[in-house]
Amino acid sequence: YDYDGRPVTIKDLGITGSLMVLLKQALKPNFVQTLENNLMLVHGGPFANIAHGCNSVIATRLALKLADYVVTEAGFGADLGAEKFLDIKCQEEGLNPNLVVVVATSRALKYHGGVPVAEVSKENIEALRIGVKNLERHLNTVRAFKLPAVVALNRFASDSEAEIAFMKEWAAAQNVPLALSEVFTKGSEGGVELGEAVLASLQDVKYEPIYRTDEDLFTKIEKICTRVYGASGIEYAPEARAELERINRDPVYRNFYVCMAKTPNSITDNPKIFGVPDDHTIHNKEVRLATGPKFVICLTGTIMTMPGLPKVPMATKITMTDDGTVDGIM
Repeated sequence: YDYDGRPVTIKDLGITGSLMVLLKQALKPNFVQTLENNLMLVHGGPFANIAHGCNSVIATRLALKLADYVVTEAGFGADLGAEKFLDIKCQEEGLNPNLVVVVATSRALKYHGGVPVAEVSKENIEALRIGVKNLERHLNTVRAFKLPAVVALNRFASDSEAEIAFMKEWAAAQNVPLALSEVFTKGSEGGVELGEAVLASLQDVKYEPIYRTDEDLFTKIEKICTRVYGASGIEYAPEARAELERINRDPVYRNFYVCMAKTPNSITDNPKIFGVPDDHTIHNKEVRLATGPKFVICLTGTIMTMPGLPKVPMATKITMTDDGTVDGIM
């Protein structure tokens, strides 16, 4: 925006032609094959903690025309990627998913049960019993959208048979399908159980977003914080509240989507709080307007919009042998 509060456009900057040249190729989805020669579409990879966490609408629409079943990723947990996929992308494009796969690991659940990260490889059924409440919270979020769910238990070599047995017993008690995913060690063969569970659970349902676009911006934020994060209170920094009130008065912007920027490490806005706390407050410290995607971005807690990158980039580890074999790509 300029000093008078008017939006600055690409035309104002005189770079319309340059951006069109860049987008000419960038707008085309990338066809990628897996190690077993299966088709994937990779197009866009925004982080779900600071952005909407979904691939492009172009890629999703193309996939729906090419396959009987389409699986698309929404980053991080149901509190971030799933909420934004269902509230933003699906509302904007009129998409109606049939099912949500919630990915979990025993290691992460033990962490949410109070086990230090350095010890999550050790068997701990009691910690699993406590930590699984976090998974229940994410499943409740999916149910809030009126969608069925399947839990994919991503198996690690350190997972004990007792821990896997506990998770299966828990899933049966919760009346939610659970399937082991072992694709990391077994390739596609390790995903057959999960695939069959998904096919058996698919339903022709009509999903419901948490909020409607015509609702007040403060109402949208409140619904996300209370129904998805389980917050008991919402606080706004004075500048954030003032900006939200200004945007809310503008008929052009008040129908925008709310894109919460929040830590992926906790259901709260504090990355150090694990599990599912009974009483917590979401702190909105800053509000930004993204007119292109129609986002009102709320920055919560201590979130940073510049993602953490490694000190040594992966580019330093990629090599090619004399015969053209590429090594070092993850």
